[in-house]
Amino acid sequence: MSDKRANFGSKLGMILATAGGAVGLGNVWRFPYMVGENGGAAFILIYLGCVLLLGIPCMVSEFIIGRHGASNTYRAYARVSGGKAWKFVGLLGVLTGFLITGYYAVVSGWCLQYIYASVMGELHGDSLFVQNYFTTFSTNPVRPIFWLSVILLTAHFVIIHGVRGGIERASKLLMPTLFILLLVIVVASCLLPGASRGIDFLLKPDFGKVDQGVFLGALGQSFYSLSIAMGCICTYASYYSRQTNLLASAIQVSVVDTMVAILAGLMIFPAAFSVGVNPDSGPSLIFITLPNVFNEAFGSMPVMGWVVSLMFYGLLSLAALTSLMSLHEVSTSFFYEELHISRKKGAVIVTVSTIIIGAFCSLSLGGKDYLRVAGMSLFDAFDFVTGQIFLPVGGFLTCVFLGWFVPKKVVRDEFTNWGTLSARFFGIFLFLVRFVCPLAILAIFLHQLNVI
Repeated sequence: MSDKRANFGSKLGMILATAGGAVGLGNVWRFPYMVGENGGAAFILIYLGCVLLLGIPCMVSEFIIGRHGASNTYRAYARVSGGKAWKFVGLLGVLTGFLITGYYAVVSGWCLQYIYASVMGELHGDSLFVQNYFTTFSTNPVRPIFWLSVILLTAHFVIIHGVRGGIERASKLLMPTLFILLLVIVVASCLLPGASRGIDFLLKPDFGKVDQGVFLGALGQSFYSLSIAMGCICTYASYYSRQTNLLASAIQVSVVDTMVAILAGLMIFPAAFSVGVNPDSGPSLIFITLPNVFNEAFGSMPVMGWVVSLMFYGLLSLAALTSLMSLHEVSTSFFYEELHISRKKGAVIVTVSTIIIGAFCSLSLGGKDYLRVAGMSLFDAFDFVTGQIFLPVGGFLTCVFLGWFVPKKVVRDEFTNWGTLSARFFGIFLFLVRFVCPLAILAIFLHQLNVI
C-alpha cells in the first residue's frame, strides 16, 4: 500500500500544507491572549524554549510514525507497533482529531459571520453593543450552524480532490494569502498612535511575572499551537517521500507556525494599547474586544477601520480553514482506508458527522440544559476532553512508545533519513523524547487537572 500512497508533489507544498495544519486559531486567537495573560515577552521566550525542547521532538516523533506506517494514523501506529496495544494510541489521535473538527468548526464559523458583519457594517458601536452582538449571534439556533456548515463544506471540497490536487494546491494559495493579510494588518496596527507601547509589551520581557503557571502555560500553548497528538502531523507525514528530511521539516514548520503567532501579537497588541484596551482580555479578545478596538483606533478613518476589520476576520477564517483541512483529512483517511471505500465517501462521512457534532455544540451555547455535561455546555465539554485530556495523554503515550518501544534502528533510520542527514542530533532527540517530553507533558496534564 505504501508504494501506491499519494505524496506531496513539492517540498514547498509539503511544508505549506503541514504548516497550514499547525497554523490555526491557536496561533491567531489563543496565542495573543495567552501572551496578554502571562506578561508579554517573557512568555514568548519561554514558549520558544518549549517549541525547541518539546514541540519539535514531538513533531518529529509523529513524522517518524506517519512516514514509516505510510497510512492513516490508526494503521500507522498499528504497523509500527506490530499490531500490539500501542495501535490504540493512533486510534485516540483519530478520535481526537474527529471531535476537535466538530467543535472547532463552530468557532471557525464565527469567523465567517464576522466577515459578513464587517462587510455589512454591523460591528459599529460601543463595547456593550459589540458584546451583545456576539452573545446574540453565538446563541442563535440557526446562523452559527449555517456558517459552520459553510466552512466544513469548503474543507470537504478541498479534501475530496486528494493530496496534490486538493490539500497541496489549496495550501499553496491559502498560506501565502494568510501571510500577506497578516503583514498588512501588522503594518496598519503598528502605525497607530501609541502603538509603541504594544510593541514594547510584546518584545520586552518582564521576568517578574514568571511563575510555574507561566511555564506550564507556555508548554501547553506550544503543544496546542503545533497540533501535536491530533493525528494531523502523523497523517500528513504518511504522504512524505523517502527523501524528506524530517528534522529539517519539523524545524521549518515550527518556524512558520511561530512567526504567525508572533506576528499575530504584533497585529493585536499595538492596536489594543493604542486605544487603552487591557492586553489580558482573555478568550473574548478576538470577537468582543477587537471589533471595538478597530472602531476606536481608526475612528478618524472609518473606511480604513472597515478594511482592517474585514482583512482581520478574513485572516482568521483562512487560519481556521487550513486547520480544518488537516483535521478533516485525519478522519477521512481513516474511514476510506479502514472501511475500504472511496475518498469521497469517507469525506462525506466526516463532513456530515462533524456538522451534526458542531450543530449540537453550537446549540449548547444557548443555555439548553439537555445539552450540558458535568455542568458544562457540550461545546466546553468537547474542548475540555480533547484539549486537556486526549491531547496530553496522546502526546505522552506517543513519546513513550517511540522512545522506549519502537526498535531503535527504525527510529534511527527514519530520523537520519537513510544516511542523508547527519546522525549527530539523534542522541539528543532520543533523550528528549524518552525523558524531557514525557515529563513536560505529564506536568501540563497534571496542572490542567489542578493536581499541581
